[in-house]
Amino acid sequence: MKYCNNCGTLVDLRIPEGDTLPRYICSACNIIHYQNPKMVVGCIPEWENKILLCRRAITPRRGFWTLPAGFMENAETLVQAAVRETMEEANAQVKIGDLYAIYNLPDINQVYFLFRAQLLDLNFEPGIESLDVKLFKEEEIPWDEIAFRVIRMPLERYFDECRQGQPHFYMDTIEDIHR
Repeated sequence: MKYCNNCGTLVDLRIPEGDTLPRYICSACNIIHYQNPKMVVGCIPEWENKILLCRRAITPRRGFWTLPAGFMENAETLVQAAVRETMEEANAQVKIGDLYAIYNLPDINQVYFLFRAQLLDLNFEPGIESLDVKLFKEEEIPWDEIAFRVIRMPLERYFDECRQGQPHFYMDTIEDIHR
């Protein structure tokens, strides 16, 4: 950040009084510009032992498969964000279930929230951010074409847990998302 988004003056990076972390502070209007992680919210849409995946029509990782997920908007809840992203990417209606996983990605300043979800019907089609959407059984998933590690990890765990009984909540930190 170079300029104050309030008045346009150059900002300084320093620790404000009473704080412990460096922040961008405007020397003219004294506004502190906090920069916080982005929340990414999505779901694992289920239908009869199959999972709905979306083939990305956008970068990064265009053409690769992912779960319906995206950045949370202001003035919405986690559940609202998961429902909206599923509709935007797959034109699919879901009933959001339990929170399934939280992944902290400090290297890229993101936190992922993934819910289990039930597809309400089989009326789905690619949204503007998807080239294709499809239901996959575990053995049909194109594992080498999964877009992101933060999507592959919970999918693998989900299917492992389904074989053992019931999937359960999980939280983890991925220090290096590119591994």
